[in-house]
Amino acid sequence: MTRHNLHSRTPSPPSQALDGLSSADAATEAAWVDVVHQMEEVYSDLIKYQVEIEQKNQELEQAQQFIASVLTSMTDILIVCDQHGQIQQVNRSLEQLTGKPESRLIGQSMVELFNSASQQLIHQQQIRTPFAFEDCEVMLLSSQGEMPLAMNGSARRDSRGRLLGGVLMGRPIGELRRAYDELNRSHRQLKQAQQQLIDSEKMASLGRLVAGVAHELNNPISFVYGNVHSLIGYADRLNQYLQLLHRQQPSAEVSALRQQLRIDKLLIDLPSLLDGTMEGAERVRDIVMDLRQFSSGQQQHNTEFDLVHTIQTAVHWVTRDAAIKLRIGYDLPKQLLIQGHPGQIQQVLINMVQNAIDAMAEVEKPRLNLRLKTEANRVVFTIRDNGPGIAEQHLTQLFEPFFTTKPVGQGTGLGLSLSYGLVGEHGGRLQASNHVDGGAMFRVELPLFAVEDQRSDAAPITSPVNSGGQL
Repeated sequence: MTRHNLHSRTPSPPSQALDGLSSADAATEAAWVDVVHQMEEVYSDLIKYQVEIEQKNQELEQAQQFIASVLTSMTDILIVCDQHGQIQQVNRSLEQLTGKPESRLIGQSMVELFNSASQQLIHQQQIRTPFAFEDCEVMLLSSQGEMPLAMNGSARRDSRGRLLGGVLMGRPIGELRRAYDELNRSHRQLKQAQQQLIDSEKMASLGRLVAGVAHELNNPISFVYGNVHSLIGYADRLNQYLQLLHRQQPSAEVSALRQQLRIDKLLIDLPSLLDGTMEGAERVRDIVMDLRQFSSGQQQHNTEFDLVHTIQTAVHWVTRDAAIKLRIGYDLPKQLLIQGHPGQIQQVLINMVQNAIDAMAEVEKPRLNLRLKTEANRVVFTIRDNGPGIAEQHLTQLFEPFFTTKPVGQGTGLGLSLSYGLVGEHGGRLQASNHVDGGAMFRVELPLFAVEDQRSDAAPITSPVNSGGQL
């Protein structure tokens, strides 16, 4: 504004001139001077007001620039809308995320910035308390696709408390969520490592205990094993002696006693009983060797053995005294030779069969299906029961040491864990799952070492038998 000096434009009359005027002229001149003074005061006030206005404008411009810089620097999005939800102002963060300038966003309904699920959530909140959002997770329709936001909001009101609209603030939580997921994953890994350390210490303690038990068992098992060997020789000589006596003409009393004591049946059953006792003694001997090997961690020498025979033997020993009447379905070849430790594989099979029987304790018609086949260079054995199956939350814990779902005193939680380790030592894999038709299914994969006299087209065994029948 141009400032003017009124004194330069309207000079005051000299006092000598006033003295020469009449009283009327003097009054007029005095009035004129008074008017000029008042005009000078008004003009001075105008100049002062102009300076104050210019200062206020400058302060207002600075405030606007400050607010604009703050809005521009905000990484959170800002939406200002009226009471109907129409956008009145946004910040640069929202423009960058949506790829739309503020001019296109103004007048648009703010709910159109979000996906359909978030729109429903916003409408429900607007019905309860308008614009009152607190860490509400919504999905913004950004130029790169849907983006999760943590949105907060509050209502705008005038001095009389009337609703003018609302202010919404949204913070992208993609990075926060990724950081949280990474933290959660690290926490799970830490817990797993901690549990592995605990399990390792338990297994080390168990190994020391097993070493002592195996040492104590070794001597009595050696006695039993040696005595059974001697009994087999004695039985053979007694059989020869009795056969010689029977060829002669015995007296009526001897013949009657022979029938009464069922000597003939005894002679027939004696070899199989001794063979079974010998097999049991050998099995116990192998178990002791496995325990000693487990406690020392030493590898045992692999031999070639018939996996079909090992499966049938394991099933026979477990099911012969089972408390339930079990039906077994076999789908096995006549013979399948592989390399490994038969005692360890038999222990794995015994554990799986026993677990299946325990799981079917309350089943009305329990049935066990066993299948053995070859796939490429591996053999695959599956065992499936028709029990209740395995709870989903337990599938990932089955092979952990000391984990068991059986009541206290009925399970140690080591059977499947040791089986998993034994299969892994053979270069194989043990898996557990729930069959689509119900029941649990275990799958054992082992390396296949082909031999010349093994044929893949051997006739399979498919007839089901009772648990007490001969295999």
